[in-house]
Amino acid sequence: MANEGVNNGRRWFLTATTAVVGAAGAGAAGYAFLASWKPSARAQSAGAPVEVDISRIDLEPGARITAQWRGKPVWIFRRNAEQLAALPALVGRLSDPNSDNPDQTPAFAKNETRSLKPDIGVLVGICTHLGCSPLLVPELQPQAFDSEWKGGFFCPCHNSRFDLAGRVFSGMPAPTNLEVPPHHFVADDPNRIIIGIAPEEVV
Repeated sequence: MANEGVNNGRRWFLTATTAVVGAAGAGAAGYAFLASWKPSARAQSAGAPVEVDISRIDLEPGARITAQWRGKPVWIFRRNAEQLAALPALVGRLSDPNSDNPDQTPAFAKNETRSLKPDIGVLVGICTHLGCSPLLVPELQPQAFDSEWKGGFFCPCHNSRFDLAGRVFSGMPAPTNLEVPPHHFVADDPNRIIIGIAPEEVV
């Protein structure tokens, strides 16, 4: 009988210990499972607004800087007076000259230059055909791919062409204009651009 008591006590101890350890393991597994649904810090930062200081970077006409926002390259570039003057003459060659597709052009950039400031362009640098990265060809002179070239972007993958406002030419593989990301200039510092927040969202 004494041995039976000892065995029962040991059995109870082992059962209780196993239950506690099992519950702890299940809790840890459950936490890990739920945590896997939470975006990683890297993923969270990828979707966060990005600030770009354009005063520290060469933004002479034809130059371009690239920022990363949501895993996409965003180009910031300057257009001179001659390049801006050439934009109206291209309307007849463009597929969507008035930027009527809201997926590519937010309301604040629905204008001839598709920008907040005529001389500063901000575009997502991904061709809307198959995701290649177009080349900036700012010169207003004939090119091998276009004898009437007035500056813009040329995609070497499948020859799609866009003007310096990111508007796609008619008959190109690319179906739509280059995307204008939400962005705004900081009120007290015109050399700082926040990519990821549209002007109407600024508090």
